[in-house]
Amino acid sequence: MGKIVLTAFVTLDGVIQAPGLPDEDRDGGFDHGGWTQPYADPLVDRRTTASVLAADALLIGRRTYQLFSSYWPGADPSDPRTAKLNAQPKYVVSSTLKTAAWNNTTILDGDDDLPKRVSRLKERYDEISVWGSSRLTAALHREALIDELLLLTFPVVVGGGKRLFAGEAPFGLHLTDTTASPTGVIISTYRRT
Repeated sequence: MGKIVLTAFVTLDGVIQAPGLPDEDRDGGFDHGGWTQPYADPLVDRRTTASVLAADALLIGRRTYQLFSSYWPGADPSDPRTAKLNAQPKYVVSSTLKTAAWNNTTILDGDDDLPKRVSRLKERYDEISVWGSSRLTAALHREALIDELLLLTFPVVVGGGKRLFAGEAPFGLHLTDTTASPTGVIISTYRRT
């Protein structure tokens, strides 16, 4: 049985909304997008690249799919993430997306039995990566389908927004690795217990 690895950029106060760009996700009037930008450094880049390269498949929600598919097909071909993301199987959970132009993309109807469909994917792949996708992440947490979390905690507080953990039942985690980047990003890997 394979594992699902969630890679998440998170603020000290638990927010995962719009880490990369100011206009990435303005839901709820969120106007603090792009909060990761001041903390970019080579260690953060190496660790996120390693996470992309380790995965056999990508599982994401509609909004993350739309963001990724608007960037990665035309991204710098010398970046090893470009070839990996463009070639690997991608599964998008959505009840509204009907077509997907990014190659190797399959749409999973968000109204179908998500736990059963994701469990089938875990039987098929050794490692499935989840990025962003706050609604999908919450649904996967509720069903105890996320096996490992790679959390990059940025030294910033934004005060509100979509949170990594938003009402899930309690569960435990075991810290397997942690390091700090020169810009103060804490990179930690946890396994669900």
